[in-house]
Amino acid sequence: MGDYYPDDYGPYVGTRISADAAAQTGLKARALATAKTVFDTKAHSLPDLPVGRMLEFGCASGNFLKLMADRGWDVDGIEFSPDAAEAARALGFSVEIGALEGIEKAENFYDLVVGWMVVEHLHDPVRGLRKLARWTKPGGQLAVSVPDSGAAEARIFGKRWYALQLPNHLFHFDASSITKVMAASGWRVTRIQRHRTMSNLIASAGYWLEDKGWLRVGRTLTDFPERGGRIGALALFPISYVMASLNQTGRMTVWAERTGE
Repeated sequence: MGDYYPDDYGPYVGTRISADAAAQTGLKARALATAKTVFDTKAHSLPDLPVGRMLEFGCASGNFLKLMADRGWDVDGIEFSPDAAEAARALGFSVEIGALEGIEKAENFYDLVVGWMVVEHLHDPVRGLRKLARWTKPGGQLAVSVPDSGAAEARIFGKRWYALQLPNHLFHFDASSITKVMAASGWRVTRIQRHRTMSNLIASAGYWLEDKGWLRVGRTLTDFPERGGRIGALALFPISYVMASLNQTGRMTVWAERTGE
């Protein structure tokens, strides 16, 4: 599977922090933080927790580790890609390289575990999530995001659904199945939120148009998730907000609490 995760794989590149961004302070930094709060896509939403120890599995190049470290959290990462892991390490973070299934850590250690669009890549999601539960303190929290195969767009576009992402995505979940997987793995789902984004729908329409021969406009749309930028996301935010309230954006963040002692 490593051939399908090259060094220029989108999530690795998209989570790199430039020197300018890392050093950004003052009015510009505060304005950007305010905009992210107002136009919150819920892609990285977290339960309300006191500062503690956090593990991010599939941390890519480390931008979320930095965000949480800046908030006072003690952060660790796990990353499959050596190149992306080294980029995160260069920011000063402790990141283990390898697949989740092959890594061992101390039990009952973390207060929070996160994984953004990672669970669908795991070869054995239940085994991986059980391992994360063991590493988490009793009552500790998990926040993960996954594509939502229960959204209407998955049925409408079928094999053209952008979030299929074969063969990288090995499993697909709807709200019911992810809840069952969590329960089998030592977690109790406490909340499911749909992301406020139209990226899946737009890119899926692009695949449909490409198949109909509209190659140029189709390619423009399929590139939207990676190249649409902040302006495009802001312009579509009102529609995204409504679609999320209807559970129809094709992406969801799941919160869960570790069960047992």
